[in-house]
Amino acid sequence: MLLDQRQLPVREVERACQRWEEVADAIRTLAVRGAPAIGVAAAFGVALAARQSRAATYEDLRSDVDVALKGLAETRPTAVNLFWALARMRRVALGQPDAPVERVRARLLAEARAILEEDVAANRSMGEHGASLVPDRARILTHCNAGALATAGYGTALGVVRAAHERGKVALVWVGETRPVMQGSRLTAWECMREGIPHRLIADVAAGSVMARGEVDLVVTGADRIAANGDTANKIGTYSLAVLARHHGVPFYVAAPLSTIDPSIATGAEIPIEERDGGEVRRVGGQQTAPDGSPVYNPAFDVTPASLITAIVTERGIFRPPYRFS
Repeated sequence: MLLDQRQLPVREVERACQRWEEVADAIRTLAVRGAPAIGVAAAFGVALAARQSRAATYEDLRSDVDVALKGLAETRPTAVNLFWALARMRRVALGQPDAPVERVRARLLAEARAILEEDVAANRSMGEHGASLVPDRARILTHCNAGALATAGYGTALGVVRAAHERGKVALVWVGETRPVMQGSRLTAWECMREGIPHRLIADVAAGSVMARGEVDLVVTGADRIAANGDTANKIGTYSLAVLARHHGVPFYVAAPLSTIDPSIATGAEIPIEERDGGEVRRVGGQQTAPDGSPVYNPAFDVTPASLITAIVTERGIFRPPYRFS
């Protein structure tokens, strides 16, 4: 069961997925989004593939699961949590060639549930660590959506905000709208409303202005992939915020689970960046805002150099530069 994020904030629509292909479509079309949430959804997609398979032998089941693993891996290229979760599911499938088919199915489902539960626990731990960085009466700027919607629950960057709010430390959250898909205005503002977190929505282009007026005490964002040196890929526009924060002397924090760190990639230059359909830029909420024939460059993510990141918050604690993840 997925909350279809494409429908928010106007409607809350649950989407039931019975087949792994439906999970893949949900990931591809942004019905479910956010690096940790994508990983959790994909894990359950593999469990669904095993359940929907009619295989009577382990070899046939493995073949059907392999098809799902490949199909799910092709949905979105940037968020490493997707591939991390699929690798865990693949190890479970590979590790029991002598087990009965039903036992393999049960173990795959148990592993997907474990990935979900671990993510919620990691987010809460991340919130505890991150809240220690938040001063009293803090004015926090965040980008995109890295809350409960983007995870199995609680959130990464918004989890830090949530934990600080529970301690009475948050005066205001500046919510950047996050063009072109508007995850900030549609999703983060929706979460803040539900949680009673004081917030104010701004156009992305207003971020520098509120920093210049001294109205931002820290910036906290999520991440979709972190390289071994700390370079971080996140929603397009994050790099600009990091540059603005450095210019104005504002701490810039990244909150992400350890599963988001990809030590196989030395620097951010190696992170694959997804480019999405130009129609996302030519339209806002279904309203056309540019000529159909206008060429569009629409990268979904950008890379913030480690040199601009004040600290990286994980479930294991707070890392500061120089970052050397292995």
